[in-house]
Amino acid sequence: MKLIIAIVQDQDAPSLIDDLTEKEYRVTKLASTGGFLKSGNTTLLMGVEEDSVQEVINIIEDNCKTREITTSLLTVSMPGDAYIPYPLEVKVGGATLFILDVERHIKI
Repeated sequence: MKLIIAIVQDQDAPSLIDDLTEKEYRVTKLASTGGFLKSGNTTLLMGVEEDSVQEVINIIEDNCKTREITTSLLTVSMPGDAYIPYPLEVKVGGATLFILDVERHIKI
């Protein structure tokens, strides 16, 4: 058995969860926040059999597309100066996956 930890953007999560549960994969949803953009993410935990890992990855790839957004990061040029917004194009979306071996699984 494997534990798949998938970190996805909030807007991708509902359709991804629907597709996973439609294929009868159990999903635990956790709210999380990204460190760089400080925006909302969703972390999904899924315990799957080893032969199902690739199918889950394919479902995630189908639902979590990368896209570019323009955001403004605040910078300070010198201490005491005003904050200056700096527009920046960044890629968001997609997914970050961690696939771990599960030593023991107990369902009570």
